[in-house]
Amino acid sequence: MPTTDICYLGLVEVGQQIQAKKLSPVEVTKAMLQRIDRLDPKLKSYAYVMADSALAEAAVAEKEIASGKIKGPLHGVPIAVKDLCWAKGAPAAHGMTIHHDFRPSEDATVVARLKDAGAIILGKLQQTEGAYADHHPKIDPPKNPWNADLWSGASSSGSGSATAAGLCFGSLGTDTGGSIRFPSAANGITGLKPTWGRVSRYGAFELAATLDHIGPMTRSAVDCGAMLGAIAGEDAKDTTAVPLAVPDYLAGLSGSLRGVVIGVDRRWTSEGTDEAASKVLSEGLRTAVDLGAKVSEITFPDTKAIVDDWFPLCGIEAAVAHEATYPSRKDEYGPALAGLLDLGLQQSGTDYQKIVLRREAFRGAVRRLFETVDLIAIPAQAFAAPTLAKMATLGEDASLIAGLLRFTCPFDMTGSPTITLPGGFAPNGGPVAFQFVGRHFDEAGLVHAGDAFQRVTDWHKRHPAL
Repeated sequence: MPTTDICYLGLVEVGQQIQAKKLSPVEVTKAMLQRIDRLDPKLKSYAYVMADSALAEAAVAEKEIASGKIKGPLHGVPIAVKDLCWAKGAPAAHGMTIHHDFRPSEDATVVARLKDAGAIILGKLQQTEGAYADHHPKIDPPKNPWNADLWSGASSSGSGSATAAGLCFGSLGTDTGGSIRFPSAANGITGLKPTWGRVSRYGAFELAATLDHIGPMTRSAVDCGAMLGAIAGEDAKDTTAVPLAVPDYLAGLSGSLRGVVIGVDRRWTSEGTDEAASKVLSEGLRTAVDLGAKVSEITFPDTKAIVDDWFPLCGIEAAVAHEATYPSRKDEYGPALAGLLDLGLQQSGTDYQKIVLRREAFRGAVRRLFETVDLIAIPAQAFAAPTLAKMATLGEDASLIAGLLRFTCPFDMTGSPTITLPGGFAPNGGPVAFQFVGRHFDEAGLVHAGDAFQRVTDWHKRHPAL
């Protein structure tokens, strides 16, 4: 099989071929490393390639599989992780120059669990500074493989670029205000933001502790389910990881949405939303109805205040995370992250408490919607496939910031799980996506819905010309 064809196989599919001994994990890993060597000098998706350890892990996997010991769907499959996730002995700079010499002495829980599942860790993927909005001025941002003039997303930009370009079969991203969903939409891949507490955050640099989510970014909903099954669950090292049983996310996938009720607020999802984003959502809903789903009209609670509150809350929590180095080493920070930290430090205790109360009220209002619906359908963002030129004006245009965050950060504030699904292309050729939002801890329902949609569409199977 040609190398390009191998690199664009699905994660579960390549795993099945490896575990059936039709493909060698060593040869697949070598093919992926060669592709990284060839393409990533331009894409810049990797912060650090772990070639030696990846090949060693692949050799171990090959022996285990040859002896009949199969650990699960990820066994022998090369993947990559966002730089903020610790991997023992490998640099973990967190997109910052201040941490460029940091090499952790242990794996993050998610990395350890991926290794336990037999996955091969190819390397660490580039990200924005501190997992906030912009890349550090001294770091060259990852490029969008569809078009270098298009935004590659933030902050899991390397995860989005590498996964779309076939430089890994899946990746880990993190989402605090939209950073699994932005790069998934921008690069035409599938991203699953789990419920807050479903996945341990131990061994991952914080941006904002009560907003941070770690989740899979792959090329299909099924592949997201396979990765989530490996990383989810309680963790003695992170007591915020909820002690609920982790289901088999690949079980019972039927391709039907019969009996599923999808809520949609037509006004909220269309007001200020551009034609491409609106079209993709409408067509996604039409496909869901064809698959047996029922669409129910809902009224979503107003998001303006919660979007406004996200910034100071994120700033407060980030200031705690950076207390050891900010403001004492402020000159080593880029302007975007420094601005967020300053905003957080300016808030009073009463400011914070008011945000907490509004957040709890909003969370309760969203929770009540799921008493009558199973999923909520929304755009990934209000404007589709933004260019780098447009994103450069973000700090000057309040409507642009609101349009970017209005369909993402509210669900970090509630901790709700979401899946981002490729659903079309904008006139400029950039991918466009929509989201399903689920009730807490119903990631299985999101995988089920995403898989059903992707069985009858091919947007997730389209790849950039490289």
